[in-house]
Amino acid sequence: MKDKNRTPVAISSDAYFFEKDKSESILVLGIGNYLMGDEGVGVQLIQRMDTLELPTYMDILDGGTGGFLLLSCIEAYGHIIFVDATMDGKKAGSISLIKPKYASDFPSALSVHDVGLKDMVEAVYLMEKRPEIRLLTISIKEMKPMTLDLSDPVAESIPKAVDLILQIAKEIHTKNCNLV
Repeated sequence: MKDKNRTPVAISSDAYFFEKDKSESILVLGIGNYLMGDEGVGVQLIQRMDTLELPTYMDILDGGTGGFLLLSCIEAYGHIIFVDATMDGKKAGSISLIKPKYASDFPSALSVHDVGLKDMVEAVYLMEKRPEIRLLTISIKEMKPMTLDLSDPVAESIPKAVDLILQIAKEIHTKNCNLV
């Protein structure tokens, strides 16, 4: 368990992401609107991960609906795992993982910030230095404005999604260590 007395650090500068070499690190980036119920599952998952003792090679970031504002931090990492809600018709709480090569590989039914995330990823693919990207989605049935509460199936999927993220990150890290 994490130290409950730790003081949160507010990042107010893009320089934070360039103070250390992050090219071998893995960023888990939760996307979503916290005030839209299940649509905010990506950021709620990041909050859950913040209570855990995470590996030193992993960073977590609540990206909210930041879109292009996140490009500078994304550019600093070698590997990114996006976590987002999707309205894809699957049972609420279903977890899917893809490794998109292009923004067009992202599911067509991402939630309300669909265009922003796809546009941001397209911009990532235009950058000289591109991270390896994976997208973990959690299926939702509906968005409920002005609520922080997750539906039971979506809330119950968070521990499973966290376990999958930790497994993927460990595999990426092990692969990178074997390449050196």
